[in-house]
Amino acid sequence: MQIKKLMAGLSLAGLLLLGGCSNNKKADNSSEVKHVGVLQVVQHPSLDKAYAGFKKGLKKGGYVEGKNLKIDYQNAQNSQDNLKSMSEKLVNEKSDLILGIATPAAQSVANSTQDIPVVVTAVTDLKAAKLVDSNAKPGRNITGTTDMVSIDKQIKLLLSIVPKAKTIGVMYNAGESNSKIQADLAIKALKKAGVKVVVKTANTTNDVQQVTETLTGKVQGIYVPTDNTFASAASIIGKVVKEKKIPLVAGSTDQVKTGGLASIGIDYESLGEQTGKMAAKILDGKAKPADMPVEKAEKLQLVVNKKMAKALGIDPNSIKAPK
Repeated sequence: MQIKKLMAGLSLAGLLLLGGCSNNKKADNSSEVKHVGVLQVVQHPSLDKAYAGFKKGLKKGGYVEGKNLKIDYQNAQNSQDNLKSMSEKLVNEKSDLILGIATPAAQSVANSTQDIPVVVTAVTDLKAAKLVDSNAKPGRNITGTTDMVSIDKQIKLLLSIVPKAKTIGVMYNAGESNSKIQADLAIKALKKAGVKVVVKTANTTNDVQQVTETLTGKVQGIYVPTDNTFASAASIIGKVVKEKKIPLVAGSTDQVKTGGLASIGIDYESLGEQTGKMAAKILDGKAKPADMPVEKAEKLQLVVNKKMAKALGIDPNSIKAPK
């Protein structure tokens, strides 16, 4: 009897031990660390906010750095060579998901992998950038959020500030496809309004000051789209337009805070948060990029730089969002 009891006890202990191992294994799977690569084209407030929002969106989706999430953040500082090498690094490290912030970064990541899930943000037109088959059904390993807003509304805002303007300037980097799309729409809207347009482009931030100074002598107002090159030099632009007393409407609300007069646009942190929530669903295995429609900004806002308005002799309260 003693031997039988001993054997029964050992069998029960073995079952409990196996059960304990099984439970531990399950716990390990539930706390699996996901590796997310991030490639940002350059550092400036809008894109920095998009990245901050992305992490916030991931957190709301249950992914927290230091617990079940590891992020490898890379900033190319507007270098094409950096974009290529950093994209390849993130792919070679077998990231579970990669985020591309702004069009050049998104395109670089897209060229580096057709297998790893990719989300992008701060991209004007994903289809025009050849990142997706269509915005409604991406069809590939890429989806994300667009920062495209109504260019017509932004031009109406500028013309409401300078209603007697005969000539308006448009500045952008022709090498950025997202900027060219917006600039072309702005030029079309200005011409439709019967206003003459002077266009100036700059390929690097080193050229921005000279381009701005040249343009301010020929126009009564300036429009700058959500362009990474010009956003990086927003404070330089601000000094020039303030000195020359030329109102500038920017595509980015963040550029207004550092060098423009006004904008009706998006909050990049909120846009990044939307993107982070999309990424969390992909990491959960609940969705695939190919089937996730590209999302637009949920929030639009009118932003006015009151100090700039006063420096230009404009009542900031007179600037209203166009209908």
